Amino acid sequence: MDCENCGERDAEITLTEIENDEMRTVHLCSTCAALKGVSVEGAGAPPIADLLAHLGGGGDEESFGSDADACDYCGTEAREFRKTGRLGCPQCYAQFAEQLRALLRRVHGASQHMGKVYVSSAVDADDAETRLATLKRRLERAVEIEDFESAADLRDQIHTLSGTTS
Repeated sequence: MDCENCGERDAEITLTEIENDEMRTVHLCSTCAALKGVSVEGAGAPPIADLLAHLGGGGDEESFGSDADACDYCGTEAREFRKTGRLGCPQCYAQFAEQLRALLRRVHGASQHMGKVYVSSAVDADDAETRLATLKRRLERAVEIEDFESAADLRDQIHTLSGTTS
């Protein structure tokens, strides 16, 4: 695939940008990616393995299980995860849950997501049920963060969409 910016070199980087609730994916060569401010150094290195190496544990047994630990389903070993940064199957998440939780706590300070959730506002008009569910999730979030002005607007949108009045 050619670079979508210059069209001269092969695309090596896939850049995904979200701007104004619209997602755009662009395939770029390393030169054009660098011009857009995307760092291409170490792009081939697995991010989790690199992270483990920089956490002070250096990828030792304490960072992610012992070498004897392996997934009962696919056989992926802890040493493979430390080397590649990838788990082998969905069951690996259950098998290594304790180690993953500890790793997330070290990296993020918590093992539960506490940030913003991307909810697209671009839902088809004919899919009112999905739009209603999205609005309700956004309303819950607005109330959680005590953004009552947005919550009131969302409540009104929900009433309008569901055909009820306040």
